[in-house]
Amino acid sequence: MTISTRGRYGVKAMLDLALNSLEDSVPVKSIAERHNIPRKYLEQVLFELKKAGLVKSARGPTGGYMLAKPPEHITVGDILRTLEGDLAPVKCVKQGEKREKCRRERQCITKYVWARIRDEVNQVVDGITLKDLTDAYQEEVINGYMYYI
Repeated sequence: MTISTRGRYGVKAMLDLALNSLEDSVPVKSIAERHNIPRKYLEQVLFELKKAGLVKSARGPTGGYMLAKPPEHITVGDILRTLEGDLAPVKCVKQGEKREKCRRERQCITKYVWARIRDEVNQVVDGITLKDLTDAYQEEVINGYMYYI
């Protein structure tokens, strides 16, 4: 399983918002410049996150994006599933309507492996909040290390 640039940029942008949008919205241009993300691509990513209710936007000269919920209520799993879809490693163990049936499903012993990987990945990404990431970032800054997101 590979997380695409869409998912990676989404996590970076959301962490940037958690760090910088406490009182004001953050312009797309500044996020894009800080993380070397193409602006148009970032706009598409943020639009998807907005549709999912993870960010909200403000128009005008001081416009931009901000988190729609407190950072402790947004998980990396929320972000990745919004941008990447189901995090299952193979189609036969996807959850919901996108699951594909296999004609060998009843005899497939490896399905157990794929389902276990899916469950463990979901548990990890659902256990990491934006608050956890901001705390880790701030700890690194305090300890004198430069940490790039």
